Amino acid sequence: MKPIISIIVAIAKNNAIGKDNELLWHLSEDLKRFKKLTTGHTIVMGKRTFESLPIRPLPNRRSIVITDVPGEQIEGCVMAYSIDEAVELMEKGEENYIIGGGSVYRQFLPLADRLYLTLVNMDFDADTFFPEINYEEWETEYSEDGPSGELPYTFLNLKKI
Repeated sequence: MKPIISIIVAIAKNNAIGKDNELLWHLSEDLKRFKKLTTGHTIVMGKRTFESLPIRPLPNRRSIVITDVPGEQIEGCVMAYSIDEAVELMEKGEENYIIGGGSVYRQFLPLADRLYLTLVNMDFDADTFFPEINYEEWETEYSEDGPSGELPYTFLNLKKI
C-alpha cells in the first residue's frame, strides 16, 4: 500500500507563495483549514519551511523535514535526505501533506494524489512560486469562495484523474 500524497498550499493569481521565507498574507480561514486538515497526519516540508513555522514542530502532527545536509537532525522531527526517502517515510495508506516550500512542491507535484488549494485572487511580489498546475489532470472535488473582503480567495480541493 502506498502513501496518499496531498499538497496543501495557498497560491496567488501569479502563482506566488512566499517572499523572504514568509507567507505573503494572513488569512485566518486558510490557517484554520490548514490546521483542521493536517492535524493528526504526517506533514512533509523542506528545512526552510520548517524554520519559518511559528511553532516548531507543529503540534499533533508527525513532521518529516527534508534536508540536503547529511546526518542533520532536528529534535521532534523525522529527517529525510531526499524526496524518495521522504516518500518511504510517509504513512502508507494514509494522507500525508506536503506543506512547502517551492522546491519541495515542484518535486512532489508529479507524485501528488490530491491538491488542497487556497487560490488568492490577487498578484503578489514574491521570490517563491508554486509550479504551473495542468488542471486537465485534476478533477474538482470541492470549491468554496471565501467571504468578500479585502483578500478574495477560493478553497479548491482537486483529485488526480
